Amino acid sequence: MSPTVWLITGAAVALVAGLPYWLPRIVIALRVRIFGWVGGEEGIRAPGQEVPAEEFKKVYGHPAANGRSRGAALSDLFWYWLSPGPEVHQEHLEPGPRYDDVARTTRHILAGLSREQWTELVGRCTRRVLDELEGQARVRRVRLRDLMMPIWAEVYYEVVFRQPCPRHVRDLITGNADDVVSALKCTRLRHMDRRARLTDYLRDRLANDPPPVPLPSSLSEREQAYYLQGTFFNTAVVQMSEAMAHLLLALATHRPVQDRLVAGEEDPDFLDRVINETLQHFPLFGVAHRITSGEIPRDGRAPIPAGSVLLFNYPEYQGSGPGGAERFDPDRWLSPDTKPSAFIPFGVTANRPCPARGFAVLTMRIAAEETLRRFHLDSSAEHTRSLPSRGPCLLVPRTGTAALSPARRWTRLAAMRLADRWEAVPRSLKQLVLGTYMVWDARRQGLCRNYFAASSGGSAPSVVAGR
Repeated sequence: MSPTVWLITGAAVALVAGLPYWLPRIVIALRVRIFGWVGGEEGIRAPGQEVPAEEFKKVYGHPAANGRSRGAALSDLFWYWLSPGPEVHQEHLEPGPRYDDVARTTRHILAGLSREQWTELVGRCTRRVLDELEGQARVRRVRLRDLMMPIWAEVYYEVVFRQPCPRHVRDLITGNADDVVSALKCTRLRHMDRRARLTDYLRDRLANDPPPVPLPSSLSEREQAYYLQGTFFNTAVVQMSEAMAHLLLALATHRPVQDRLVAGEEDPDFLDRVINETLQHFPLFGVAHRITSGEIPRDGRAPIPAGSVLLFNYPEYQGSGPGGAERFDPDRWLSPDTKPSAFIPFGVTANRPCPARGFAVLTMRIAAEETLRRFHLDSSAEHTRSLPSRGPCLLVPRTGTAALSPARRWTRLAAMRLADRWEAVPRSLKQLVLGTYMVWDARRQGLCRNYFAASSGGSAPSVVAGR
């Protein structure tokens, strides 16, 4: 074989062997470009050249940064992903009496449980779901988001209806939530039949056995079902499942931190600091967009005009302050001098903060403690904020004879690392194709744009049920 052939062969082998390391990143960059081209470039980025990081919270919290859907082409995409019923999803309602009515109801539902009741509920649901793992005496490979989702489906069903969640309803909720989050991550197209089945159940339940907290009177019966589905059985279930997947994967990939927790020698607040550190590195929110209803004045800078679309980038903001991009270190939260200064895990108080901010850390702590009580967590998977892999992890029972020897642990983690890398290659290509299609289809259907156009004419259409 000639030197040229050897060179070409070697280059081809190196190219193929390196696919998991270079192709996904190139595809992600291409996807961002296509999203901008197909979806249309719009908006003022924060932090960015026009709104630096030091003005982020001030601009975000300004009373004029209160528009939510109307007037932003980006809204078409989020309405599309969150169908059915995005016109009554709490996060996407325009400010006014309707939003106030919905937000008040959400607070009332969540405030119906004391801290002790939240602790009992989350602990009970976590134990029940973990009990269903067959053969707990063996090491098993799971996807952490999939493991956690049934827990939060049960929790929020009971929060809303004050009754234990039947198994078939839990399946409806997890099927709906998985469909929403998979479409958001562009790993799967929307499957509206899954969402419609949950909607049908909720409409029937509301007609025959409504929850104890009265639902917003400004909504029709159909919209009330959409409100529950969007606020509790989409957003709440998805966000808490994602938060727990990030937390448990962080513990699985930082074994010394996990060992400190399990040893029981740390102060009671150590797990809360681990949760804060996780939310700092892997914020749940990506970009929140707001449409200004008036001019926002600024000292020493040109005012932001009315009608501007502001794009508040949580990951960039949280990484902008001192310590924002350091290694995973829960102990830096012990001192005001070392803890991150740019940290808004539940949003800005003055502008639609997360309704669960008062008890999210508490409930994450309870679910994590129940899981760690039973299992040692091990993972070598790549940990990114978007977590399209759903968090591959080994669950090793803490009791019994299933402990991994050092050699077996190394072998299984090496195999997981290799599999995780190679899974990213076809997945990134799928995300490119499906994401491009959904951005184009969202602009084509124009759910948000058409809704406001019709409502201004006197009759708002129902949201298209899609595919």
